[in-house]
Amino acid sequence: MDRARQAVFGRRSSPTEEYEPLTGDEDGTAPEASVVLENWDEIPFSWIEYGIFGFLGVAMLWAWNMFLAAAPYFSSRFSSNAWIQSNFQSGILTVSTITNLSVLLILSNIQYSASYPFRINLALIISSVIFALLTASTIVFLDASPTAYFTFLLVMVAFSSWATGLIQNGAFAFAASYGRPEYMQALMAGQGVAGVLPAVAQVTTVLLFPPKDPSLGDDNGPKQGESSAFFYFLAAVTISVIALVVLIPLVRRHSRRIENRIVEHMAESMTSIEEAERAARKVTSLWVLFRKLRWLAIGLALTFTVTMFFPVFTAKIHSVREDAGAIFRPTAFIPLGFVFWNLGDLGGRVATMLPFSLKNRPFVMFLLALARVALLPLYLLCNINGKGAVVSSDFFYLFVVQLSIGLTNGWLGSSFMMASGDWVDEGEREAAGGFMGLWLVIGLTTGSLLSFTVSGI
Repeated sequence: MDRARQAVFGRRSSPTEEYEPLTGDEDGTAPEASVVLENWDEIPFSWIEYGIFGFLGVAMLWAWNMFLAAAPYFSSRFSSNAWIQSNFQSGILTVSTITNLSVLLILSNIQYSASYPFRINLALIISSVIFALLTASTIVFLDASPTAYFTFLLVMVAFSSWATGLIQNGAFAFAASYGRPEYMQALMAGQGVAGVLPAVAQVTTVLLFPPKDPSLGDDNGPKQGESSAFFYFLAAVTISVIALVVLIPLVRRHSRRIENRIVEHMAESMTSIEEAERAARKVTSLWVLFRKLRWLAIGLALTFTVTMFFPVFTAKIHSVREDAGAIFRPTAFIPLGFVFWNLGDLGGRVATMLPFSLKNRPFVMFLLALARVALLPLYLLCNINGKGAVVSSDFFYLFVVQLSIGLTNGWLGSSFMMASGDWVDEGEREAAGGFMGLWLVIGLTTGSLLSFTVSGI
């Protein structure tokens, strides 16, 4: 496939000449000015650029994972209001998914004038400010009423989701514009890392600093909760700021490439990088993109719809050996379940660098995503709510169920995203990247809503 695979596996796969659109009709042709970016597929692979895109993938999901990690702290802030304490997670989920989906719908329809690096930068700036405010909220205004803090939290979630929509649209489109599927894979792998690290940190924290029994009169619980939330939110600020810094050389390299093409091909007719980028774009409606990418888009959405059931089951499944040690108690075992799922997910995303690929068979990939629904009943064989397991084995739950469902999510999700660039014209790649990001969020939103059907298990 590419130089990344050659570096890792010492071989080259077939060239990308096999590309052909799903439909033979084309709605217009790219302007003559697109010569500025001709032979874009010949951009050499760079591990530096791969690493930067990987870090952007981490930043893309890190904020959301920090909201999940801080759930115990939020619960303590709402302890005096039973309704808010019971419903704050649903409130966060609803505001987040609706805002994220709305932003992506709007951005996907703004193509010609789009500056994808600007969208990424704006997202990281917003995220830095939002989590700086959340960090401060763990120190000041601690006497705020649950209603006031809940309102503040939902506003922060809305702005954070706005930023997430910006970086999803911007990063996927920007990576797609390079014509190198490795960079799309880097974004997906970075997202996998963003899932693993917080889960590992949560398990480690519980094992090193086990929660005290409230019956013993421990007064440090809220204080410990504030301290942990402070570092969770501060970590999100740090990740966003670092991402802003590492993005600078990537944008500069991108700009230099376009400048060189302006000099070589259109020195007299082009005056700016923005003008060259816009001239090379082919504005494409979402319907046209759907006709070309329908099986990839639907398959991607279906993959993440199924995936959104896993947090509901994982939060309820206990070890079959709860008395065997600290790691088997729910406070550590439940986060351990998230660790194994995320490790499988990360492994699947990395596995897309293997020579094996189904990118030329989008319908087969869709069928695999559909078949993945059959994995969900495996959760029913495990120890849900400590009521007993049909298969009385923690190994079965962690290594068979969690790893397999995570692995298939990572491999399929990344494969769908990486294949999208081969089924559209060169000038449509940026729009296709943003379009696929939209369908990813459609899948997450649909799965989030459907997951409530099993929340009572």
